[in-house]
Amino acid sequence: MQLHPMWDAYPNLQTDLKDVLTTIEKSIQIRDKQVEKNVKDLIHAGGKLLRPAYAMLAAQIGPDWDRDRAIAVAGALEVLHMATLIHDDVVDDAPTRRGIPTIHSKYGRNYAVYTGDYLFCICFKILSSHASSVENIEFNSKNIEKILMGELDQMRMRYDIDVTVRQYLSRISGKTAQLFALSTFSGASQSKATRFQVRNAWNIGHYLGMAFQIIDDVLDYTSSDDGLGKPVLNDVKQGVYTLPLIYAMQKHQAEFQPLLEKQLDMSDADLEQLLALITKYKGVEQAFTLADKYTKKALREIKQLPAGDYRDQMYGLTSSILKRNI
Repeated sequence: MQLHPMWDAYPNLQTDLKDVLTTIEKSIQIRDKQVEKNVKDLIHAGGKLLRPAYAMLAAQIGPDWDRDRAIAVAGALEVLHMATLIHDDVVDDAPTRRGIPTIHSKYGRNYAVYTGDYLFCICFKILSSHASSVENIEFNSKNIEKILMGELDQMRMRYDIDVTVRQYLSRISGKTAQLFALSTFSGASQSKATRFQVRNAWNIGHYLGMAFQIIDDVLDYTSSDDGLGKPVLNDVKQGVYTLPLIYAMQKHQAEFQPLLEKQLDMSDADLEQLLALITKYKGVEQAFTLADKYTKKALREIKQLPAGDYRDQMYGLTSSILKRNI
């Protein structure tokens, strides 16, 4: 079972994450073995497993550390993440994910939607078996709803040239930051951390998720296809306008409008012109500055946690967010 090489520096966490994947695999039992194979292939498609990693680390905040329970909760969160990715790829009509063909591009949209739905069921199956209270399950359900609302907000604002920074931040708060926050919250609450520590953990996940998504959006403008594992500038052509573009357009919308109005018909030359404008008006730099602010907020929250190896690992991982190129 091969994990992303980033975990070589964290051998204990690497072992935990392998067990998380094993837990997920054992929960997937489908009569159609082709569907089962596709789902399991997705599990091992090279994802970084950041959300379950943070759940595992946060599960060591409180006094009631239970490794088996933490692994189960981390597994449920990763399955939830995979389900949202499948549905997201269908909506975006993305041909690849992590450098491999998406499920809908190989087998059709209906097939992919039902696969994503199945993974939602697996998430709740794992979660209900290991959650320590009904209250926690209700909280998780509410936050899953917020994640899906973030996806709906993204659909609603497609090709909206008037989208603001505030609207963008609200969208990623629901779409990405919510799942990171749910991961750290779930880990901390399962370990019977204090109310302050649980809120602390939630803030860490939220700030981390905001920084992570902003950097992910920056990479859409700065990385090659091979480095990112998905089509670069695919978001723009699909009408998903992210922070580097929004910042660059703030006082120069008239220069961008003729290009963006072409939507899916944008040529390579149009995309090059768009990149030149974003570079000219420093959209990437401004986005990176905001990601840095969110990262520093997360690091300040981490410093407030009880001392331990888990805290040092969490601090190191969070510090590396701005340095990633994948």
